[in-house]
This record gives sequence, C-alpha cells and structure tokens, in this order.
Amino acid sequence: MIKPELLAPAGNLEKLKMALIYGADAVYLGGERFGLRAQAGNFTLEDIKEGIEIAHELGKKVYITVNIIPHNEDLEGLSDYIKELEKLSVDALILSDPGVFLTIKEVAPGMEIHLSTQANNTNYKSAEFWYKQGVKRIVLARELSFNEIKDIVEKAPKGLEFEAFVHGAMCISYSGRCLLSNYMVGRDANRGECAHPCRYKYYLMEEKRPGQYMPIEEDEKGTYIFNSRDLCMIDHIPELVNSGIKSFKIEGRMKSSYYVATVVRAYRKAIDEYFEKPENYIVDKEWLDEVHKASHREFSTGFYFGKPDSKGQIYETSSYVRDYAFVGIVQDYDAASGIATIEQRNKMSLGEEIEIIGPHKKMFTQKIEAMWDTDGQEISSVPHPQQIFKMRMKKAVEKYDIIRRERGADE
Repeated sequence: MIKPELLAPAGNLEKLKMALIYGADAVYLGGERFGLRAQAGNFTLEDIKEGIEIAHELGKKVYITVNIIPHNEDLEGLSDYIKELEKLSVDALILSDPGVFLTIKEVAPGMEIHLSTQANNTNYKSAEFWYKQGVKRIVLARELSFNEIKDIVEKAPKGLEFEAFVHGAMCISYSGRCLLSNYMVGRDANRGECAHPCRYKYYLMEEKRPGQYMPIEEDEKGTYIFNSRDLCMIDHIPELVNSGIKSFKIEGRMKSSYYVATVVRAYRKAIDEYFEKPENYIVDKEWLDEVHKASHREFSTGFYFGKPDSKGQIYETSSYVRDYAFVGIVQDYDAASGIATIEQRNKMSLGEEIEIIGPHKKMFTQKIEAMWDTDGQEISSVPHPQQIFKMRMKKAVEKYDIIRRERGADE
C-alpha cells in the first residue's frame, strides 16, 4: 500500500504553519484573485513565497487554487499571475475551467495541474480526457460512492492521481456549482463570493395560498431544507485507502487555526495507525472525539456509501457545534521551571480546567493554578486578545501546542 497524502486547507500563513506542524503532507491555498474563497484571508505573492519556503523546508507541498469559473474580465492578469507562481516553485495549480487550463499551458507548460472538484468529474472517460490534456490529478466530485470511485481508479490511466474530500462542509449544489447566492444577494459563488444562502432559514409556501406556510417546519425557528451535514470519514480510513484515492482532502480555508490543527492531527493519527497495523487496525474513539472538539455541524459520510437520505441534512439549525474554545497557543517552554509562555486566543481564568494537545503528544488536562503577565505580576485572567502571559504546566509542552477549554453555558 502507498500511504495517501493528507491535504489541509490554509486560509493564511498561521493556518499553513499549523497544518504542516500538525501533520499535513501538503496544503492548498488561494491567492488574492482567481480562487473560490474570496472571503478567506488569502495570500499575497509574498505570503505565498514564504509559505512555499516553509513547506519545502519541511519536505511538504503547496497547491494554489485558480479554480473560479471566470467571465472575460476575470482573465485579466491571469497570465502574469501564473508566471509569478511558477517563479515561486508552486507544486501544483488547482483549476476547473478549460480557459484557465489553456492559459497555464501557454505560459507555464511545465506546471503540474490538478482538476478541481468544481469540474464535476464523475466518470473514468472524463478522467481519461483530462489526463490526455496534461492533468496530473483529479479532485473527484463529492457525489461519488466508493464503488464508483474504485471503478474510476481501475479504468483511468495508471499515471493519473485522484484526490477526494474526506472531511468538512458539504455543498448542497453539485460539486459546488451554485447560482443561489447570485439570486439571493448578487454574490457569485462560482467566482469566490458565496454568501452561503443554503444555510438560511426557509419556509415552504404554495403560490395560491400566500401567507400559508406548509407544515414542514421542525419548530418555530423554521426548516433548513438546504442545510447539509458536514462530511467526516475518520472512521473509514481502510475504505478510503483501498478505494485508490491518492490524496485525502480536508475542507476549511475559512476555518480557524485551531480547527485545522485539530482535524489534521486526528486524521494524521488515524492514517499512520492504519499503515502501522493494517491487519489489526482498530478505530480509536479519541480521533472522533477530537474532530468533535473542533467547530462542526453534525456529521455524515456524504455519498461514499450511497446517496444520502434525510439523515444527510440538518433541518433544525444551520449553527455550528462549538463545545470547545481555543484559548491559547504555546510560544515557549522552560523545562527547568515548568513554565510556558503563551499567546492568548480567548479568555481564560484561574481555576479553569484546560486541555493541551500537540502534534506529537497525547492530550492531557490540568487546572490553571498560576499565571503571570510579562512583568512577572500574578494575574487571575487573560482577557485581552493575543495577550502574552506565562503559566505553570503540569507536563512538558512545546511551541505550537494548543490550549483549549470547554465552553460555558453562556458562551
């Protein structure tokens, strides 16, 4: 067996670093133009340069999204942008549009190209077509079952790689192609500006009965009839590996550094465990517990085991489950004193129970018993955003270890 790549989202430089440190083999990110996450932090060319240097120093890869479905004006500046990316030694570009593909072939013919899920690749003949054009990898449509994926992999050209989403938000529309945002608020989802109207509250009304709502609502809040559950395949690593998928992709360029680190860490552990003990592999409950501690909606397995039924939707709410708060990140640790220097991310106070996780350690818990500000004065809480402070730790910690706590009822 060939161990699959674990591919993580990077909405900014911090998220890129956390993804790689916590176990991702590669990251995908967008520049300031031509990508489908216009509201993400996104990367300037200088940021991309720095991100690539960090990744390559760790022996890991960076893929850049140029996957909008462009109108004529969107093509302006594309050639120059691609040339700049080529100079920065980007590992691959992710695209969905034949015009963008042609432009890349004209100005950077040696560039590795990955076909985005936006291109809706659902069969082996389409895969063969794109391979013959020069595509190295295809990100499969999310609407495929394991049986369909295995058939595509077996019948596709042997040099072609396949990537698939294994975790994160699901789109109600076919592989992300949607005009609902355009209609509702005038923001083009296919050009990076999705307003997520599938998460809005809706009622059903028949046109000849104005004001009379059909009894499909679950409660007084309404019914979220377009609201998909999040995808989570951490319980199914053997099936994913055996399907022939080369790269396991996590969704979430709009998510936090904590989300990226937590989810990547869990999948890293699950994949490594399977390859260490394929014959005696047992799913560890801790992995699923970990992904539940990151912001999420209720989980499903998407289309992998067949078309989702009503259990693939959430009809009660569009809200995320956020049971845990990311409260700090370790900046330094003095082993002699057992005191860590920490950057605050959310308020924490003396007496609170916290959990500490890191890329290479098992999670442990402790109470906050003592904290000091940068002047060495004892403090009872750290309320200020990104406040630097010190804390005594029960066990040794490392730079980039994450501190979290369970949210209170009023948060």
